[in-house]
Amino acid sequence: MRINTNVSSLIAQEANQNTNSRIGSSLEKLSTGLRINKASDDASGLAIADKLRTEANGLQQALSNGNSAVSLTQITDKAMAEQSNILDVIKQKLIQQATATTSVDGAKSIAKDISKLIDQIDNISDTTTYNGQMLLQQSAAGTSLELKFQMGTSTANTISLKAGIFSNQSGLGVSTLYDSAVGAGWTTATSAQDSARSFLAGIDSALTTLNGWRADVGSTQNQLESSVRNIMTQVTNTKAAESVIRDVDYASESANFNRQNIIAQAGTYAISQANAASQNVLRLLQ
Repeated sequence: MRINTNVSSLIAQEANQNTNSRIGSSLEKLSTGLRINKASDDASGLAIADKLRTEANGLQQALSNGNSAVSLTQITDKAMAEQSNILDVIKQKLIQQATATTSVDGAKSIAKDISKLIDQIDNISDTTTYNGQMLLQQSAAGTSLELKFQMGTSTANTISLKAGIFSNQSGLGVSTLYDSAVGAGWTTATSAQDSARSFLAGIDSALTTLNGWRADVGSTQNQLESSVRNIMTQVTNTKAAESVIRDVDYASESANFNRQNIIAQAGTYAISQANAASQNVLRLLQ
């Protein structure tokens, strides 16, 4: 028998150290809720999980972009809806103006109303903005710019609200009516009636133009809302996929921890028995 090197004890100690290391790893997983806490836990799994997390974070930002874009289109549509209401009122005023029962004084009052209403069309166009971006025009003399909304994680994932909205009195073609209403053209009953009739078709044309822009905005909003719903589904599925790889299964890991703990206790007993076995040499010396 050899006592200088207790091989049995060394083997038991090595096994016990390995078991304690596994217990430490299991405790780390149970305390963090993560199966992968460092690259050595699962190198390939970590790479995949990190990629999924990056994808999910990008999709969440795209979701935020989409909700903001929907708000922008809603603001645009509501503003043009109010302009449409104004054009409806202007048409009513023109029809009232065009009849022979309206006096010259009445015509002048109607002209003032029309000029104020047309001013309000411009006021709406000037003040309808989102985060500093003009929505109904680029300037008093220019159409709106194309607006691109980033709705995904790749370059191609964009939705555009096309340029071309020019929803002020100039773009709607009612500038001549404004000039007539505020000028001296409606000074007699006959001239007022004839002038009013001449502008009825122009108001119809303005309404048609405005409704065309509203249709473009509405279709873009529908596209954005559909994209938002799709992105929400993608975020959920991507996070679920990451969770399968990264998150710990508590039932499984708890069972593993208990198993390793029992093995550790058994290992401690084995070390004590290996050390005790050396005492048997003393019997040879008696």
